[in-house]
Amino acid sequence: MPKISQKGLAMPSSPIRKLVPFAEKAFAKGVSVYHLNIGQPDIEMPELALDAIRTFDQRVLEYSHSAGFEQYRRKLTEAYAKSDIHVTHEEIIVTTGGSEALIFGLMSTCNPGDEVIIPEPFYANYNAFAITAGLKVVPVSSSIESGFALPPISEFEDKITDKTKAIIICNPGNPTGYLYSKEELLKLKSIVQKHDLYLFSDEVYREFCYDGAVPMSVMNLEGIEQNVIMIDSVSKRFSMCGARIGCIVSKNKDVMSAVMKFAQARLSPPTIDQYAAEAALNAPQSYYDDVIDEYVQRRNLLVDGLNSIPGVFCPMPKGAFYCVAKFPVDDTETFCQWLLEDFSYQNATVMMAPATGFYSTPGAGKQEARLAYVLQQSSLIAAVECLREALKVYPGRIEAEIAAEAEA
Repeated sequence: MPKISQKGLAMPSSPIRKLVPFAEKAFAKGVSVYHLNIGQPDIEMPELALDAIRTFDQRVLEYSHSAGFEQYRRKLTEAYAKSDIHVTHEEIIVTTGGSEALIFGLMSTCNPGDEVIIPEPFYANYNAFAITAGLKVVPVSSSIESGFALPPISEFEDKITDKTKAIIICNPGNPTGYLYSKEELLKLKSIVQKHDLYLFSDEVYREFCYDGAVPMSVMNLEGIEQNVIMIDSVSKRFSMCGARIGCIVSKNKDVMSAVMKFAQARLSPPTIDQYAAEAALNAPQSYYDDVIDEYVQRRNLLVDGLNSIPGVFCPMPKGAFYCVAKFPVDDTETFCQWLLEDFSYQNATVMMAPATGFYSTPGAGKQEARLAYVLQQSSLIAAVECLREALKVYPGRIEAEIAAEAEA
């Protein structure tokens, strides 16, 4: 029998979706499942985007330009300008989701065997994208105790070799919800400048910043304009995950020229979805305000609720719609599966994403899980109560931590 490729064998399973079969079995038994495992917003997309789909009347569904429709790219430049990101439409290539943008970016800037440094925990698919491009991920660990702040820059220095080609960040972060400050980004700028590295910044959650926090884009880091590459998407911003419209943005003409070759090879990004994405950019400010207000309330309910459970710790995220919590259990992989297979409270249970899949360091995040606050507030309250009751009876609960907490 022919063998599977090394890349195929190395490609990791999704920690976000790997427990789906257990959730399906729970559902088949009549147990309701609160899906906190995946970042699929339940907030409605802008009506303008829906109208664009409903009124699409072309009789032939043509290819778009390989870089995406010029009209949409020009509209994007206007939207970015409102966030103080000033680019031309020629510095944007529309992609099939943000995932394709990062894959094209990595394949255009790195050679097989090169290394990319990523603060962990990080979006699990970065591992998969690196494998696709033939790269090695070199993690720099942040800690839940610091709220997942940027690790000391000296730790980045320690990981740089002659094979290091890029640093990848997500800001605000998935899975942690951490928002890097201007000071932290300036530290990254210094090391990028010193070693002449690329800096990829996944900024798909830019609009989701809370408590008055204002995000800073890497596109505004003066002096490294040729080094920075921004990844963006409409998936989370407009609850359009299924539209698969993202983009890659850079002022580096050589990078964009190389990306264009990959874009031409896959022909074009989706046509109808670009019309919907362009229409969504006309959403009024009230749309964003309402969405932010709802997510703040959800965040507070979930994070405060988690921290009210004995033995659980969850830092308050400043952005995105995720949090990472530490549980007093032996292993969240086992705990999350047990929740779906063996537990229910008031005929319901909770699905989370074990955090080990968001780390590259073996064994890291073993007591942590990512939760996405993308459900209605009543569901989040019920999910917290499910977890509270589950930890009272979970066989793998670490009693030593309970005793230490009581002593404190």
